[in-house]
Amino acid sequence: MKAALSDNKKIIYTVLAFIIFSIILILPPPDPIQAGEKVIALSVKGKATLAALSLAVLLWVTEGLPFAVTGLLAMVMLVMTGAADFKELIRDGFGNHIILFFIGVLIFSSAIGRTSLLKRMAMKLLKKLGHSPSLIILVFISVGAFLSGWITDMAVAAMLMPIGVSILKDAGLKPLESNFGRALMIACAWGPLIGGISTPAGCGPNPLTIGFLKDLAGIDFTFLQWMAIGYPAMIMMIPFGWIILIKVFPLEDLDLTLSEEDVEKQSLELGKISKKEIAVVIIFLITIALWILGPFIKTWTGGVIDFLSISYVAIGCSLLFFLPGLDILSWKEAESDISWGGIVLIVTGLALGMAIYKTGAAEWIAWISFSAIGSLHPAMIIFVIVIGVSLLKVMFSSNSVTGIIVVPLLIALAGTLKIDPALLAIPAGITSSLAFLLVTSTPTNVIPYSSGYFSIGDMVKAGIFMTIASSLVVTVSVYGMGRILGILS
Repeated sequence: MKAALSDNKKIIYTVLAFIIFSIILILPPPDPIQAGEKVIALSVKGKATLAALSLAVLLWVTEGLPFAVTGLLAMVMLVMTGAADFKELIRDGFGNHIILFFIGVLIFSSAIGRTSLLKRMAMKLLKKLGHSPSLIILVFISVGAFLSGWITDMAVAAMLMPIGVSILKDAGLKPLESNFGRALMIACAWGPLIGGISTPAGCGPNPLTIGFLKDLAGIDFTFLQWMAIGYPAMIMMIPFGWIILIKVFPLEDLDLTLSEEDVEKQSLELGKISKKEIAVVIIFLITIALWILGPFIKTWTGGVIDFLSISYVAIGCSLLFFLPGLDILSWKEAESDISWGGIVLIVTGLALGMAIYKTGAAEWIAWISFSAIGSLHPAMIIFVIVIGVSLLKVMFSSNSVTGIIVVPLLIALAGTLKIDPALLAIPAGITSSLAFLLVTSTPTNVIPYSSGYFSIGDMVKAGIFMTIASSLVVTVSVYGMGRILGILS
């Protein structure tokens, strides 16, 4: 787990960030780049935007300031340098409909997390399939993957981890002494990470990518289109994750009779499903149906009902949890569960991403960094993007930060290379949340790591293989499904 920075280090990193910011502002603009018949120049506003981005990236990587505070600081710097208009920044950030989508999804996570639905589902699967260490690992990866398509991955990892620890303790297994313990706890992280890519509701970079495609490229990527790519990728990754874990950590022979008894005992303690849980399931199913059927309803009604966007459905259906008489969720409970700092990060990130694009800084950076991919086969382009973003994830401990930085750059590059922006943006958005290498790359990994059953080195050892496997899977899914269904040109 990443140790907390001392105040002295925070001061040093913050001062260093402002020094780099000032140097970039002072330096003269670089010479224009000749890209075929097009000239790509970094304008004064673009250079100022690049300075603000550099400041934000350094503070995000070092955590010299909290993520949300850094995002707000970047907005302040953009305005102060004249790179962006304050009202326009607010409109691009706080005025973006994706923010309501995030709030709605987090309310759903709060409502579901305050019931026993997740634990009930996990217990039933363990009772039926959990007769061997290998099968239990497969169950944990699969449950985590299917749940985190609809609930935040951190919430799913937090639900799976204590169940897994209970199984390990009942079997008498001590931390760092059991390969089954290592594999099971890493599975508690990998399952949610894998499932987070399956739907726009799965994790932060997904709706961010959809939002950037809409605002920057005029592409309206639907909920169902994302699922058509994300779900096959998730399903293909599950067996890869399972095989990698049991091969990298050969499982010892174990008598898990006590674990089965514990599963039975906990299942009995949960009792019958309550009316509150039934209401949550009904609202949840209505929401999923509207997310998927929204475009079809618009067509069937001749455009009369054209307001069922993913954000409208998310916030509209989330309000049902607060209806009097249902007693599902109070606003005080939801308010305490929602990560408002995360919402601020998304808001400021959208504003920063739009500014990078509008000032031309995104096009300039992207051409320098990725222009060579233009001559590659589309499948190879996707693979290079996925590998590149996977390496970037080593630096950032926020999926959303990775998406905020990378996706606008690639959309700008697609425009210059005259290729489909979705061909670059979708694989980048998907990969932004696939953090298999380092514990510190996402809080989802930190939760099972805190159990003490695996080391940072253990995760790296298995994560190298999973990163390669996931890169191949994402390439196959994005290119294959995108072409088969006509989603990508």
